[in-house]
Amino acid sequence: MTTKLSRHGILAFFFSIPIGTLGGLIGLGGAEFRLPVLIGLLKLQPRDAVSINLAVSLITLIASLISRLSVVTAFPLLDFAPILLSMIAGATTAAYFSAGVASKIPNHTLEKWIKVLLISIGVLLISESFIPEISANLIATPLGVQILVGIAAGGLIGMVSSLLGVAGGELIIPTLIFIYGIGVKLAGTGSLIISLPTVMVGLYRYYRKTSFISAQNFRSIVVPMGVGSIIGSIIGGFLFGLVSPNVLKLILGLVLIYSAIRMFLNSNAASRSS
Repeated sequence: MTTKLSRHGILAFFFSIPIGTLGGLIGLGGAEFRLPVLIGLLKLQPRDAVSINLAVSLITLIASLISRLSVVTAFPLLDFAPILLSMIAGATTAAYFSAGVASKIPNHTLEKWIKVLLISIGVLLISESFIPEISANLIATPLGVQILVGIAAGGLIGMVSSLLGVAGGELIIPTLIFIYGIGVKLAGTGSLIISLPTVMVGLYRYYRKTSFISAQNFRSIVVPMGVGSIIGSIIGGFLFGLVSPNVLKLILGLVLIYSAIRMFLNSNAASRSS
């Protein structure tokens, strides 16, 4: 058992570094990249992977935000405050109520949702790397419109975050770019700010349920993966200004689709052998 836990810890640590780097580069918690590792490589049940993913995402988001704010010249927090706060309100509310639903969903159903999410995000990122940024530019509309749209978008993001254990940045960033007209770099930083309370609420709800992180998984996976994620997110936070956003989106989209295919093949192989 000790050997197995040690091997899991080593794998969790080393895989979390590049995942944290990718997440830090574009303003994500890295959860969408972490899911294939937790389920495919470490052989966790989807429900266990969700709560672990939320915990490590929280660590990654905090480290990424600190490293980003230390290198960017300024973030117009007051200008974007209505948008950020409205999305946080919608996301945290949805995350609170959705976490209770997740414990009633069968593992195979949750796994299917995760695969669909990964493929959808991958296609979206690849599309964004070729299509010029077209925005509805809601940042120029009346404040009430911005707030209503923010609450609605945040609600969807919070539901996805809580059910599938992701920070929601893969939906937050496109929302800020294509709906509000915020630049990609500012959108990445805004995504980290919105994701933090959303993940905290989802994690709290899982803590209140029986489907939370076991002491064994905490020691063997969460701790080493959290340390590796901090290292990676700091690297990504300092490098995000040096990498072309379009090239990065293309690479990340391909990685997500590949990861989803690997998950599909692994689950099919497991079904045939059982």
